[in-house]
Order: sequence, then C-alpha cells, then structure tokens
Amino acid sequence: MTYAGECLFVLTGAPGAGKTTLLKAAAAHGIRVGREAARAVIQVQSAVDGPALQWRDAARFAELMLDRDIQTHETLRASKGPALCDRGIPDLVAYGRIMKLSETDHFTRAAWLYRYNRKAFFAPPWREIYADDEERTEGWEHAQRIYGPLRDAYEETGYEVVELPLAPVAERLRFILDIVAHA
Repeated sequence: MTYAGECLFVLTGAPGAGKTTLLKAAAAHGIRVGREAARAVIQVQSAVDGPALQWRDAARFAELMLDRDIQTHETLRASKGPALCDRGIPDLVAYGRIMKLSETDHFTRAAWLYRYNRKAFFAPPWREIYADDEERTEGWEHAQRIYGPLRDAYEETGYEVVELPLAPVAERLRFILDIVAHA
C-alpha cells in the first residue's frame, strides 16, 4: 500500500497525556505541526455560541473536525519535510463509535483516503501529568476509557501503533525524531 502522507505522522492518544506539550517542543525543534481539530472547533464555536459543540450536537462537531483534519492533511502534505499532526482522521472513527453517531461510514472512508505515515504515535493515559483545561473537561476516567477505542480505530485503518514512553518531554521528542528519521 502506498501512503501519500509518508512524511505526515500522527500524534494521538489519551486526553491529557502530554501531546500538546510534546507538539510545542517539536515545533520549537523545527518540525511542522498541525493543529488539533477538536480544540479549534471548540474555540470557534464557543466564541460565536455556535451549535457545533460536542455537548450540543456531537454529529455537527464531528463534521467540522473532519473538515479541519482534511484541510490540515492537505496543507502539511503539500510542503516538504516531516510534520506531526495533532490527532488524525482515524480519531473520528473512534469518536463516532464512542458517541454512537448514526452516520460514520464516511469517517472510515476518509481515514483510508487521507493517509499518514503507517507509524502512528500514541500517548497513553498518564495520571501523573493529566489535567483538565478550558477545552478538556471530560475527566481522567474519560481519558482512560477512550484510549482503547482510539487504538482499535488506528489498527483497523492500517496503522502501526507506536506507544510513547512515559518519560520527560525531551526524551519523548528524541523517541519520535528517531523513528521519523528512519521512516
């Protein structure tokens, strides 16, 4: 199978597992980083008191995330060098299942159409660093509960899950950069 996005790597996993901090470190190291769709949608919809928020209309929220994820994929794929995507389209496959959305087949089709590098980086739940914030309000139990369905969605759509070590940011970044350099 050919992966059109061979230089695009996904960093996904449990909420509050250090992804944002790690992506900031990667950006400071010169790696291009795609913004997380869910946070972007929440920020915009909250600012305009819009209907497409997870707690108002999960299906609309998912559609806006899909659109943003595709835009991010296309933008990052069009430029040279490796990039890290803050979550990826297969996350929506898991989201649709978790939220019991009625129409989700197009998430799976999109996951097969818009490909990333076959190695997907996963940040496992990590209680010691977990914290809620303005957009992450679901809690520690939710972070643990969704990790398995996320892994399943990536494996079902042809990705090799590479779990990050529970280690300081610099060590996690070295781990990722080593794999990216040899991919």
